Amino acid sequence: MVYGGAFLVLGALLLGIVNLLSLAGADEDGATGLERELSDRVRDAVAEQMLIWSSLALLVMAVCAVVVGWWTAGRVLRPVHEMTARARALAAQTPSVQGGGAGWGRIAVRGPDDELKELGDTFDGLLARLEAAFDSQRRFIANASHELRTPLATQRAAIQVGLDESASAGELARTRQLLLDSNRRSERLIEGLLVLARSERGLARGETECLDLGEVVAEECERYGVAVGGEQVVHVRGNRLLLAQLVRNLIANAVAYNAPGGVVDVSVDAGRLTVANTGPRVDAADVPALFEPFRRGSGRDRMGPGAGLGLSIVRSIAVAHGGTVTAEPGPEGGLVVRVSLPSGIAG
Repeated sequence: MVYGGAFLVLGALLLGIVNLLSLAGADEDGATGLERELSDRVRDAVAEQMLIWSSLALLVMAVCAVVVGWWTAGRVLRPVHEMTARARALAAQTPSVQGGGAGWGRIAVRGPDDELKELGDTFDGLLARLEAAFDSQRRFIANASHELRTPLATQRAAIQVGLDESASAGELARTRQLLLDSNRRSERLIEGLLVLARSERGLARGETECLDLGEVVAEECERYGVAVGGEQVVHVRGNRLLLAQLVRNLIANAVAYNAPGGVVDVSVDAGRLTVANTGPRVDAADVPALFEPFRRGSGRDRMGPGAGLGLSIVRSIAVAHGGTVTAEPGPEGGLVVRVSLPSGIAG
């Protein structure tokens, strides 16, 4: 209808211009009175017939324009209707991304590489990211529930022992200590989950500042008695509390899981923090899994000091600051972790 209306308006304008030019060009100078009168009558008759037939032709062509425009718009918008129908079908599905399910479907637009295919590919990419996010959320909730269930089961067993009237003083003391250790583990786990959730939501502009990464690293190294090397002043833009948590997690992991008498090397250079230790050898294929929540390296006790969130929190904080985290096995064992952060001088 829009195409037909535009054609009708432009056609009417063109018709009016043609008739005006025809009337203006019909005036003749030097003719006699009789000739002039006859010429005027012929001109008026021709103009009237021309107006009638051209108006009819305009109406017919306007109807044809509407029909052709409707047909053309239908062919052009047909892929959009198909994409809408597929999107509605996908919205009605219940995605299954666990247990080998088929997962979410895709629009999978076929055809030339035009704007519609680009739109479909963009929508498919959005679906892929949403599927990965929901999958990660499900796994995270399942792992968190499992991790929280372990100390609760331990506490329940200890309480049952403590309620036994025949328990000795030594058994009661061990029960109290077990309950205290389990409670501390639960606190660390909850604190880690809160930090992870805060870092994954991103940082607002008011939550960041230009700070010296070397100073933050030096403060955390002093707590663990570790020397720091590299540049003295490295400016980055970020949240001081989260960056301190990032450094603390890396150093704590390097110290806790180092070999007896091993070395922990910490350095800061040009916006890159490197933490390495000489702990047990790590297989390169196992390194990516260490950044997943509740993943522990070899030799880590489930009731030990860690909650399995250290490196996942490091990665989340680095990504929230626009940085990256990489890790690789050390040449003499252990792990070498590098965190790269953008410079904060210009920000």
